[in-house]
Amino acid sequence: MYKVFKRIIDFTLSLFGLIVLLLPMGIIALLIKKEDGGPILFLQDRMGINGQKFKIYKFRTMIENAENVGTGLDSYSDDFRVTKIGYFLRNTSLDEIPQLFNILKGDMSIVGPRPPVYKTFINYPNIDKKFLIRFTVKPGITGLAQVNGRNELSWDEKIIYDKKYVESCHGIVGFIQDLKIIFKTIIKVLKNEGAYDKEGN
Repeated sequence: MYKVFKRIIDFTLSLFGLIVLLLPMGIIALLIKKEDGGPILFLQDRMGINGQKFKIYKFRTMIENAENVGTGLDSYSDDFRVTKIGYFLRNTSLDEIPQLFNILKGDMSIVGPRPPVYKTFINYPNIDKKFLIRFTVKPGITGLAQVNGRNELSWDEKIIYDKKYVESCHGIVGFIQDLKIIFKTIIKVLKNEGAYDKEGN
């Protein structure tokens, strides 16, 4: 029942969010296009529930082909690849808004472990067992790891939080946990914490 109700809530809130944010999304799209004429959206292969590959949607915050320039998949606070509008979008987490389409499609949930880049776990399911538990639920826009450090956490630290989340992801306990994570996420965004990777992780 938890999964059924969670899907209903995810679908309803993501649809409502897209309707309410339609105008801001249009303005953001125009600003991105105006800055360098490149694509508005950043699409990337990510790994979801049961190792399924899907395209994640984000507003583009970097120069084109950024994955093949500089520090690759890692991004730091002084990253030259981040565009002017990109800094604003990242610091306010507005670049994540298009993932509401992923939720609407059923690829993601509002709360869950963040979906890793697909090629990072290309050998799924023949990977370290400690990573597998995070793929037993849908990935989310935010999660327990995100409200406890976000990008500043190491992979091992993220896995610990993901495991803790999945093990509590059921019944009323699961709903309470999700509500707490959503509330803490809002606080994190307002404080602009953890938007960039911590060097050394």
